[in-house]
This record gives sequence, C-alpha cells and structure tokens, in this order.
Amino acid sequence: MITQEELINILNNNNKEFIEDLAQRARAVTVRYFGRVVSLYAPLYLANFCDNRCLYCGFNRDKGIKRMKLTTAEMRAEMEKVAASGIQNILMLTGDSRGVTPVEYIKTGVETAGDYFPGISLEVYPLEVEEYRELFSAGVDGVTIYQETYDRERYRVLHAAGKKTDYDYRYGTPERIAQAGIRMINMGVLLGLSEVSGDIFALFSHLEWMERHYPGVEYMLSFPRLIPLEDSEVEYFDVSDITLIKLICLARILFPRVGINLSTRERAFIRDHALPLGVTRISAASRTTVGGYALHECNDSQFDVMDRRSVGEIVAMLKQAGFDPVFTDWRRISNR
Repeated sequence: MITQEELINILNNNNKEFIEDLAQRARAVTVRYFGRVVSLYAPLYLANFCDNRCLYCGFNRDKGIKRMKLTTAEMRAEMEKVAASGIQNILMLTGDSRGVTPVEYIKTGVETAGDYFPGISLEVYPLEVEEYRELFSAGVDGVTIYQETYDRERYRVLHAAGKKTDYDYRYGTPERIAQAGIRMINMGVLLGLSEVSGDIFALFSHLEWMERHYPGVEYMLSFPRLIPLEDSEVEYFDVSDITLIKLICLARILFPRVGINLSTRERAFIRDHALPLGVTRISAASRTTVGGYALHECNDSQFDVMDRRSVGEIVAMLKQAGFDPVFTDWRRISNR
C-alpha cells in the first residue's frame, strides 16, 4: 500500500515524463485485466426528499427546491424511457429521508426495475444489514456509498444536521453491504470537500481493508469532483484535471482488479481522455432530476451534468476509440 507521503509526492509531481510513465503503466494494467471493455449505465432519481443539511448538496433539506417522489407508474415511465435507449444497468437514487422514501418504497423501485434492467444498483441512505439483504433478495446487484470526506473535522462542519452527521455509521456502511451478500460495492469521496491526499489515502486504506476482509465482493471506485453550488459559502479545495487523471492512474495501478467509474459530472473531453487510463464504467445520457427522462419535470438537479451526449453518441465515441461498449456483462441471476 502506498504511504500518504508517497501519494503527496505523486500529486505534486507535474514532470511530463513522470506523468506519461504513470499513464503508460495504468494503460498496461487496464488492458491486462479489463481489455477494451467499458460498461454503460444510467442514473435514475426516484425522489429528492432529504432530512440532512449537507452544505454542499443541492438536495439538502434547507434548499427551496421542488420536492418529488415518483409513483410506481411514474417509475415505469422513466424506466421504459431509459431502457429504450439501450441502457441495461440502472443506478437508482433517492435523497436521505426514511420517512418519505422508506426501505419498502426502495424495494418497490427495485422490483419494478427488474422488469426492465438485468443490472440494478442503488445509491440511497445507509441501511442495516437485514435491510440490504432484503433489497438484495428483491434484485439489487450493487450499492454506491461515498464517505464524502474522510476528514472527521471537515465532515462534522459540512454535515450540519440529520442522520448523516454520524461519521462512524456511514464509514461502516460498506461492511454492512458486504455482510448482506451484495455483489458489488462502489466506494468514493467527493473531491474538493477536503485536502485531496488525505481523502484519497483514507479511501485507498478503506478499500484495502474491505478487500482483505470481504474478498468475494466486486469493488469499484469513483472520483466525482464537486460542482460548487452558486449560493454556497463553503470553502472548497480545487482539484485540477491533471490531479484527477493522476488519481485514476494511481487507483488502476494499486488496485488492478477494481472497476473505476467516471460520471457525467465530468466534461466529455476529460472522460474521453481518461478511458484508456483505467476507467471501466461510465454513465450516459444522465438526468440528475426526479422524472428527468420521461416526465420532464422542471425541478432542481442534484448537480449539473457536464457531458450531455446521448447513449448513441457515447457508443460511437467508444467504438471509434477502439473500446467495446457493454450494456450488460452478466446474465439475470435470481438473488433469492
């Protein structure tokens, strides 16, 4: 495992030859373990109600946005629209509100999605082992959970109210997911909330611990960069394009079998150039609003989408660059 001092030195080293060597090593490892395959998915927001006051988030409870929660019929309309584009892996999201979107509501979403998608993942509030197990039985293959930042003091300041103020409960979430038998766990930090080297070192250490204790799980890493809110008074840490590229290369070299996800938070230029360096999964034609695909509701988004290309355009780009776009890489397997 890399030391934090070594990580700092890598992030501070902008020598062109050094960066090119890092990139070439990452390319070689990627081809060795993943070939030219890139998996595609789309996010789908079920609701945006939230009980937390996270100072960096567009869904936080103090924001005067239009709050929505899809009915089952509306879920189907959204899912039909996404599935019609060719997408077969869906990531379903909610805000953090057990009262408005309880586990039973999420389960309904999962069971409904099973009629349209062979791959179903969730990004919802942290749950207990038995709750994850119930959702696994309903058809969930993977769960995304970000610690946001591993800096405890910074975490305390940024999470002003709500269940999310409990750092340790959130930190323990990947382990509870693994204990429930879920196949894939996507871990990450929100780059820009804290000093980068500290967060990444802690993330890598957390992932290494999970791999050692739960080796049967398929792990993924995500490095979403924060898009600051217009009215935010929070001080953010700048994360340059070259820093993001270094992190992707480093993650690929240190964790050769781990998938790396890059969302539409990033510009098309960055996503295209990061692909050969270790990225194995990207979102396409994303909507970050509730009802954004079929209902076309004008409610506020959680974050701005920077890469607005259609699924067809993403597929064409991948093929032109010599990649093999994959809509689903596993057959339907009952979790019951």
